[in-house]
Amino acid sequence: MRARVEEDTKGRRQVYEACLEPCAIERGMRIIGGKWTGSILWHLKDGPVRFNDLARMVGGASKKMITERLRQLEGQGLVHRDVVKTSPVTVQYEITEFGRTALGFLDELRKWTESLPADLPKNV
Repeated sequence: MRARVEEDTKGRRQVYEACLEPCAIERGMRIIGGKWTGSILWHLKDGPVRFNDLARMVGGASKKMITERLRQLEGQGLVHRDVVKTSPVTVQYEITEFGRTALGFLDELRKWTESLPADLPKNV
């Protein structure tokens, strides 16, 4: 579906095929666009990571925030949580095959971001 705006003979503008639900990009951003979500997925790409190690890898995010994001990602099927029966018990996370499907465009986003002008504000 492609939304478009057309003008009639009297100059009135009418929208056709408008998105009634979130479009595909908006839906995707709702899934992986949360703060720290892309970073978490990226850090899990090479194999299972213990929670505390992941918290160290994702600099600037609190453990509470990482926990929230991991629960969200697990609920969406992007991440698998595994409780390891050690003493003390440890928890590790691993990206799922479905989660791996996001790595390609996350890598493209990384490359695009690295190519941005140096004078572009960092907090955008």
